[in-house]
This record gives sequence, C-alpha cells and structure tokens, in this order.
Amino acid sequence: MKPTLIKGNAHCDVRGNLLYNNIFDSSAVKRMYVIQNNSLDIIRGWQGHQIEQRWFSAVHGSFCIQLMKIDNWELPSKQLFCEEFIISNKTLDVLHVPKGYVSCIQAMEEGSILLVMADYLMGEIADEYRFDLKYFDNRS
Repeated sequence: MKPTLIKGNAHCDVRGNLLYNNIFDSSAVKRMYVIQNNSLDIIRGWQGHQIEQRWFSAVHGSFCIQLMKIDNWELPSKQLFCEEFIISNKTLDVLHVPKGYVSCIQAMEEGSILLVMADYLMGEIADEYRFDLKYFDNRS
C-alpha cells in the first residue's frame, strides 16, 4: 500500500466556511493528537511504524510531510525513495500513511497545527522506530 492524499473540500457562503472530507473513513482510528512546533526550523523526523498506520490533517496552517518506505527496520538503506506531500488547512485533506513508512514533518507557517490519527492505542504495541534526521542521504 502507498501513501494517499484523501482530498477534502471547502464551501463558503454568507454564513461562513465549511471544510469537509466525505471520502475519509475514520473507522480504523483509535486515538488522535495534535503537533504544534515552536518554530518553522523544527523538523520532526525520521519516525515511523512497521505495524501502525497514521493519518495527518492540517488543522491550522500547512505542513511539508516527507515519507519513505523502510526496506529493513534494523538497518535501512540510506538511499530510499522519498515522497513529499504538502497539506494545508484550506481544505480538509487527510494524508494516509500506511504501515511500513517513516515520516519527516515540518510546519510551513507559524502557528501551524497538525492533527495525527493512529490505528493503535498508546502502549498497545511496541512499534516506534526513530532514525537520525541526517541518516538518509536523499532527503529532499
């Protein structure tokens, strides 16, 4: 399975704005939290999951999210293919990150807030992998 951007949309009329995503199926989500970086210079990465999947949505502002599918969880190749996604709060897009990927996340606007959803409860499984930000040679 590959990462997928599930497109949302927006409607504006005299009453105000409505953001919606009628395609996103949240039935697998068991928990959620938000990330808000202190600075645009902060880069959260590389972190991922062999078993768990995640969904990301920008609640405020925008984010650049880079993803790589890991080939070997003990010693991954340093030249993995990197996919980049930009998500913003203009529409309620949801980025689905299937199991087997690591992510690198950076806010693109001050005050940006990222909603993160996961399909396992905290502590339900031991499935967190972290790699140094400079580990991979091909970060775009």
